[in-house]
Amino acid sequence: MGAREDGWKKRDMNLKIIGLLGCLGISWVEAQGARPNVLFCIMDDASWAHMSAYGCEWVETPAFDRLAADGILFMNAYTPNAKCAPSRSSILTGRNSWQLEEAANHVVHFPAAFKTFPEVLRDAGYATGKTGKGWGPGNPGMKKGKPRELIGESWATHKEEPVAKGISSEDYASDFVDFLDENEGREWLFWFGAREPHRRYEYGSGVKNGKRQSDIKQVPAFWPDTEAVRNDMLDYGLEIEHADRHLGCMIETLEERGLLDNTVIVMTSDNGMPFPRCKAQEYEYASHMPLAIMWRTGIQHPGRSVDDMVSFIDFAPTFIELAGIPFEASGMQASPGRSLTDIFYSDRSGQVNPERDFVVIGKERHDYSRPNNAGYPIRGIVGKGYLYLYNYELDRWPAGNPELGYLDCDGGATKTEILNLRRDGVDDLYWDLSFGKRLFHEEFFYISEDRACLENIALDKSHWAVKNVMRNRMLKTLREQNDPRVLGKGSIFETYGYSVEHGWNFYERFMQGEFTAEQTGWVNPSDYEKEALD
Repeated sequence: MGAREDGWKKRDMNLKIIGLLGCLGISWVEAQGARPNVLFCIMDDASWAHMSAYGCEWVETPAFDRLAADGILFMNAYTPNAKCAPSRSSILTGRNSWQLEEAANHVVHFPAAFKTFPEVLRDAGYATGKTGKGWGPGNPGMKKGKPRELIGESWATHKEEPVAKGISSEDYASDFVDFLDENEGREWLFWFGAREPHRRYEYGSGVKNGKRQSDIKQVPAFWPDTEAVRNDMLDYGLEIEHADRHLGCMIETLEERGLLDNTVIVMTSDNGMPFPRCKAQEYEYASHMPLAIMWRTGIQHPGRSVDDMVSFIDFAPTFIELAGIPFEASGMQASPGRSLTDIFYSDRSGQVNPERDFVVIGKERHDYSRPNNAGYPIRGIVGKGYLYLYNYELDRWPAGNPELGYLDCDGGATKTEILNLRRDGVDDLYWDLSFGKRLFHEEFFYISEDRACLENIALDKSHWAVKNVMRNRMLKTLREQNDPRVLGKGSIFETYGYSVEHGWNFYERFMQGEFTAEQTGWVNPSDYEKEALD
């Protein structure tokens, strides 16, 4: 019998044991005394729909698909806040962004009061490390005279030649090998933070590397279906494939070293794709995340697709439980998240736990986009095929003020195409959807049939009963979590400072000519977009 076949036989026996232990109310970790390693992999700006395991035909993700086939594919995973730093803050702490003081915002000082799950694991004897992007952008703070390691030591030695200019030259997989060499024999947590598919992209790199526009069967209806937009999508897809390739190399390394069976491997993204009406908003393409988890000795009945509503706040309680640490003894502040082990140890597909039927989402201030450091506050709830959103400040621009170039939307070919259509008097629809002010406080979508979130049914009386139930449940949950926004104290989020000097009153200073966007590290949107199409 080959090593791989022997491994499968051993795992089948382990799964039978897990089932018996579950009946006795005993966890696998308690019984074995063996804590699993954790490889946490997170892409930067990828929406759920664009992994081939979900049926995407123009992006190939064999490593992600392997996690799904040999573990669990989550169909309804959501970030509480669709922007890099707030989303990652929720992952690390198990708390929603509105429970994290200034970490509800973007480009901030990470609050010292909130301990992270990697810090807990490190205190419990785990080796912790990372490659690529960790938490941020922002200032993690200081601890014992050094920058605080919210995740772990950074491993960033190896380089490789990327296939496109926008792709990082970091050799993530080789850095992971170094980490394993240094920590042989120890339990470990390693964070692989791919910088892809964050912009900026090399325009046309997808086609240059063998992708075809015809492979995209349908462009999302909130963008124009043009050559420029299709190219932009393919360039984005190429970067997802780059991150997936490094995940595949890491899986192979674990298999070669005999570490694969007892390593929990997670692959997800921090927020949706960096396109208009996606990243930094709260629609489906913003908050709905890809998620696959493999743990060969722990997940019962692999290959399942699970419909339970899960949130990023569920990760921290999961990893702390698997390390055998009572959450109340971890030193972390209370988490509304729930460990995913009920799903791991189940034999069910579809809805595993009927209580996991909704998640709450929201946002506050993201980028330097409006006067007086103002954000665009939203709260929402997702569940049972519906998405409910409440926009608190209709007088504000959702993607940032026009005179600053809508800075809460990353520059690129799709953004340029939409702005050009409006400028040339051809079509205002796409601009209205992506950049125009919201018309109503309430937005309500039947996302089971309207993933694009184009038909707002909030004013349709036939849906009021369901809408009211969801709104009331959202408000009840947020009050229980002491969300300042629903307690009438939401202005506090606009008093929290930036972690960089140029962020303070950026709008006013920029409008007075104190500095240009280029001087602060922001690329002038019009120049960026022109270059993208040249």
